Amino acid sequence: MQVPEIAFAGRSNAGKSTAINLLCNQKKLAFASKTPGRTQHINYFSIGGAHVAQHRKDETRIDEIRALLVDLPGYGYAEVSGSAKLHWQQLLGDYVRRRQQLAALVLIVDSRRPFTELDVQMVEWFAPTGKPIHCILSKSDKLNRNDATNALRQARTFLASYVDENNQQLPFTAQLFSALNRNGLEEANDRILELAGLTGAAGEVPDAAAAGDGEEEV
Repeated sequence: MQVPEIAFAGRSNAGKSTAINLLCNQKKLAFASKTPGRTQHINYFSIGGAHVAQHRKDETRIDEIRALLVDLPGYGYAEVSGSAKLHWQQLLGDYVRRRQQLAALVLIVDSRRPFTELDVQMVEWFAPTGKPIHCILSKSDKLNRNDATNALRQARTFLASYVDENNQQLPFTAQLFSALNRNGLEEANDRILELAGLTGAAGEVPDAAAAGDGEEEV
């Protein structure tokens, strides 16, 4: 039985790995490199599964994997070679457009530089699926209140421009987020649980662990 996948995508250095680690309450689940663009794999992290209980040294064993969080390679780093960029583009495009078990996309966007050309490309790839996108505007602590409010409004306006064949708005949402001061953490937790179909669980994203057989090289 396939379990839902929630994919995390974003430009290199937009704070994607940091957000994943904070949401999963782990420090080194997703590797946050000091060199942007270094992550060159699609990495899968399971929510649930017996190995999660073992990882936590918990006597309670959870045998069923309930969902997978998917860390996609960061895109847009200037020093990556042209051939590598093309390979990443093909892999990311194929994954977000064709992955049947992909339930939703969490798009990490730097709130100071919202929706670059590559961010828009990711939305364009995913929009035809009709599945939800939740945009996390990261590093909002770097903005004053007025600029943060404007960034959120602009993001929601942009996402609201996407409609289906019946001219109905697609299920795209956005929020402000700061890993530094944890602003927006509860909102992000609740939304990701909802997207993964785990709203009956506790009020935070359950602990996750790397799923060793789910890594796919770029």
